[in-house]
Amino acid sequence: MTGRVGISLGDITGIGPEVTLKALAAEGGSDGTRYLLVGDVERLRALNRRLGLNLPLESCRGPDQPGWIAVWNPLAAALPQDLPPGSPAAAQAAIDWLRAGAQCCLRGELQALVTAPVNKQAIIRSGLAFIGQTEFLSQLAGTERTAMMLLGQDEQGRWLRVALATTHLPLKEVAARLAQPKLELVIELAARACHDLGLPRARVAVCGLNPHAGEGGEMGTEEQTIIAPAVLATQRRGFEVVGPLSADALFYHAYRGEYDAVVAMYHDQGLAPLKMVSFETGVNWTLGLPFIRTSPDHGTAYDIAGKGKANPSSMLAAIRLAKQLAHSKPS
Repeated sequence: MTGRVGISLGDITGIGPEVTLKALAAEGGSDGTRYLLVGDVERLRALNRRLGLNLPLESCRGPDQPGWIAVWNPLAAALPQDLPPGSPAAAQAAIDWLRAGAQCCLRGELQALVTAPVNKQAIIRSGLAFIGQTEFLSQLAGTERTAMMLLGQDEQGRWLRVALATTHLPLKEVAARLAQPKLELVIELAARACHDLGLPRARVAVCGLNPHAGEGGEMGTEEQTIIAPAVLATQRRGFEVVGPLSADALFYHAYRGEYDAVVAMYHDQGLAPLKMVSFETGVNWTLGLPFIRTSPDHGTAYDIAGKGKANPSSMLAAIRLAKQLAHSKPS
């Protein structure tokens, strides 16, 4: 493919820059893709030398720079060199870079955006209101019709694809925040994601919220009042969807390939089995945005940042998914 994929470098005191450079070195430039790295130029060059990758990093002033890997810092000044992990300056820069990359996508200057990890706690402590990158990008794009999907495969090529009905919420708030319209949207987005991936079918299974999917109302009524009506409504619109099903058994059957995507009711219900299957290679894909956005499914890992130990597998998978989706997207 040709075109430019953006990568926002995330928290510079975490492992985002390292996994980005390692992933690009592993991917190579043979397919014609050009990359715009949005972040601190001098830090990235120093890291490139320290890792011995010798990537051709070209400093530029925006997304129209020629060359394989261009680096653009939209900030007026470079960050100090001695920032501690979780520094407020690094956290705020990560948000500025994320915003700049997304705005390039919205203007049509980038085909996709891959976002390196940020640290939510560090961002909040820096004085910014922040829930997560998914929510931030949705607000920036002016849409609430988005959902988070995590996907990955094991060593035998068996996939799990999990979309979340709720995202970053305390567990005690999940039941109150479940809503039929949102759940219908997530089911539809999960089905459309299967088509975007080129899968031959889009069979979606929906988890119950409660143990054993509520035991007919004996252990909760959300299955009867919210989840089942959402499943029925999407079935009537022509989607191949089943549920609510007990989550403990559902993921076993999805892992065996009986379903193409799963809709989970809350964060850990969906992500625990996903990470069990593909801890190193999972990818976060924001469904419903007006541009392609993927990210590695891990955090800033301050404890190993700067030590050259970070595994780039998840970032590599995120870059490859972004390119796959950009290639298949109608022009």
